[in-house]
Amino acid sequence: MASEALLNVIDRQDFLEQASEAIQPAVTGAFEAAGPAGQEVKNFLHGTWLGHPLHPVLTDVPVGAWTAALALDAMETMSGRKELAAGADAAIAVGLVGALGSAVTGLTDWSATSGRARKVGMLHGLLNAGATVLYTTSLLMRRRKKRSAGVGLAMLGYAASSAAAYLGGHLVYGEQVGVDHTAAQEMPKEFVAVLDENELGEGELKKVEAKGVPVLLVRRGGEIHAVAHTCSHMGGPLSEGKLEGDVVQCPWHGSRFNVTDGSVVDGPATFPQPCFETRVRDGQIEVRSTR
Repeated sequence: MASEALLNVIDRQDFLEQASEAIQPAVTGAFEAAGPAGQEVKNFLHGTWLGHPLHPVLTDVPVGAWTAALALDAMETMSGRKELAAGADAAIAVGLVGALGSAVTGLTDWSATSGRARKVGMLHGLLNAGATVLYTTSLLMRRRKKRSAGVGLAMLGYAASSAAAYLGGHLVYGEQVGVDHTAAQEMPKEFVAVLDENELGEGELKKVEAKGVPVLLVRRGGEIHAVAHTCSHMGGPLSEGKLEGDVVQCPWHGSRFNVTDGSVVDGPATFPQPCFETRVRDGQIEVRSTR
């Protein structure tokens, strides 16, 4: 397929890898350097508080505003009505404000990617940055009474943002960035025996399976808790992470979840871990889904 061929070409571009290796540590390092406040800001930008990634919400602003500007420019050219030109200029300005928020949240989400997704995300960001520069220049040209040049630059900006939007769609649907990696799992509705009670030590992270679904078991203070083993962020194995109190940290990108209720403590994850009800019967730990 042509789309897969294009993605393979992107994956082979060394400059994207080099740029990613330079920028990604800088982004994560900036949040870490700010300590707890930096983590709070990072959580906000990921959308942990929203229960949904914040970035795709904000991308609608520049895409919608710049589409409106394109339509208003075309209508103004055909009709000569100056109020349409003013509307197009205003739409571009709104889009630029939205692009700033979209860029900050997108950069934060991208900092927790790897592999081909990281390269595609880098190109996605570069195209959006180029579109923003073109639209900024377009607005300046319009205000200097060089409207034809401004409209031409806006058309180039729209082409760049459309290409970026295509790659953004692939990041979600192809690379599964920003989706809940536990959503497709068929959780058992009835109790299923998964482990001998004596095989789970205090504070131990234990991976088991309940009818083919990987489950994380944790014993804390004599109580047994169970959540989905697959990290909702990018599918990391939680049993290979670390436990601090009631909080488990994913070994891949550092998402932290409360094992008692599956809630997100720290991003980049925005979706909670599915929880399981537990009980011990005949010496066997049994679990069933609570959703």
